[in-house]
Amino acid sequence: MLSRDQLDRSLNKATTVDPKEINKFNALAEEWWKPQGKFRTVHEFNDARRQFILKQVTAHYGITKVGTSFLKELNILDVGCGAGLISEPLAAAGANVVGIDAASKNIEIAKKHAIQSGHYVDYRHCLSEHVLETEERFDVVLNLEVIEHVADPEQLMSDCCHLLKPGGIIIIATLNQTIKSFLFAIVGAEYIMRWLPIGTHDWWRFFSPQEIIDMLTPHGLSNCKTMGLVYNPLIRRWRLSQNTSVNYLLVAEKKVLGKALIG
Repeated sequence: MLSRDQLDRSLNKATTVDPKEINKFNALAEEWWKPQGKFRTVHEFNDARRQFILKQVTAHYGITKVGTSFLKELNILDVGCGAGLISEPLAAAGANVVGIDAASKNIEIAKKHAIQSGHYVDYRHCLSEHVLETEERFDVVLNLEVIEHVADPEQLMSDCCHLLKPGGIIIIATLNQTIKSFLFAIVGAEYIMRWLPIGTHDWWRFFSPQEIIDMLTPHGLSNCKTMGLVYNPLIRRWRLSQNTSVNYLLVAEKKVLGKALIG
């Protein structure tokens, strides 16, 4: 494991790191686990996002939700885990979860909360490239609301694909680069409704589903499918939808011996 000094030097040299983005999330770290705090919108759509993840993982691996540890034996990597809003529930379901983040304060908050909840997660202040050096590989790789905050998205996708075992799945969540996403995710969510701090997102960093797919396919991933997330303001609830014009999730599978497992 890298020492703190080695890690700091490595983070400074890493091509995927955007220092401004790290500083932004370090400053907001204390807000992650406050349901009515600056990340309250994240809490509100986290349920829908978690349902999608669980459905994809259990269906892919033929798992029946029996008991509280139905994800036992699965190794999951949560890249850009924040303070653990997804990592912890997956660990509670029995998975072996590694959560990594470039923002040190996020990891500190995540570790403290995991101790309080009693659900162990292997949290690490590092990048995907550091995990690659350990030669660990995972059944599921999560990259949720991360790609729009890094300096080199293609390198991040490459790292995530290499960290995935053959036959495993990657699940990505991000925002589409459309006029609607600019109006809803930035003007509406940040400036009008104040659901997120102003400056949380940069529309020029958003990606269409096809752009994400184009980053994945050279690394042997296929059977890509997408699902949108839309908000109902009347009941203050997010739901899964075929509408991917703003928020969306994308799942893809890594081929085994040149053949995809999902028909």
